[in-house]
Amino acid sequence: MAIAKAERLMNLALCLLGARRPLSKRELRESIEAYMEAGSDDSFNRMFERDKDDLRELGLVIETVENLDGEVGYLARRDSNRLPPITLDAEEAAALGLAAKVWQQARLAGAASGALQKLRAAGLPEDVDPYGAHSALEPRIPVHEAAFEPLMLACRDRRPVLFDYRKATAARPEPRHVEPWALECWRGHWYLAGFDRDRGAERVFRLSRITGKVRSRGTGFTAPVPDVVTVRETVASWAGEIADRSALIRLRSGAGYPLRAKAVGVRELADGWDELEIPYGHGLDAWLVEFGPDVVVLEPAELRADVVDRLRAVAKG
Repeated sequence: MAIAKAERLMNLALCLLGARRPLSKRELRESIEAYMEAGSDDSFNRMFERDKDDLRELGLVIETVENLDGEVGYLARRDSNRLPPITLDAEEAAALGLAAKVWQQARLAGAASGALQKLRAAGLPEDVDPYGAHSALEPRIPVHEAAFEPLMLACRDRRPVLFDYRKATAARPEPRHVEPWALECWRGHWYLAGFDRDRGAERVFRLSRITGKVRSRGTGFTAPVPDVVTVRETVASWAGEIADRSALIRLRSGAGYPLRAKAVGVRELADGWDELEIPYGHGLDAWLVEFGPDVVVLEPAELRADVVDRLRAVAKG
């Protein structure tokens, strides 16, 4: 939601909740700056009706009544918009406490701690340990990439972005124009899923490979946002974790421990190399290139060709 609209909705909600009697459209327009600047009566009426509907969708109970002057008035009674008492058992309190600790290294740390304090003020007993039996756990989601915050806001506000992105096999970064959908952390790395406008397809980007600043570019999305964004599944397939084939590679002795961990078979050779059988899916070629001269693909032929093509592209760059 745009900041201007969120501020307007908040002001309208506060007016309706703070009023001792129903307020007419005219009175609301005179009380809220954004409505005073709306221009024509038609523009104000459309804006007000949309805002009223949005507040009702968010759960605010707004009554429509006739006031003393015969005008239609609006009122949000506090007793109709009061949340029920908050009651948490030990496990629920522990889950909330752990969730608050997750973000302690990110900008959301303040918001997470504040939320926990508000829950205590709303009725969470002081003698309840919010971490419970899980106090030994120290969950953390590290957020070191400068791109995280602007991308998080862009995902929230549905704003297209432009950034420079360096693929694992590329010598130089390239500009990417993306409609951001979702951010997700997987195995210590943050990834962005979205629609790449230049390529006309869904793509997943690793935030650590974004160089420079993330810039906003225009408004509105051109592609529909899917109900389910499968970031982890996509990254797992790139990493060869969704395997439907096997590859046979030669790996220099003492090198490539991540590859050795995935191998289903290892045969020691006599010349300082080992032969490994690795199950893989889409994207293994990009991963193998990262090991440079320590890896030689034996089969299948198409995987070997893909690795050679990527190495040549890097050499030309």
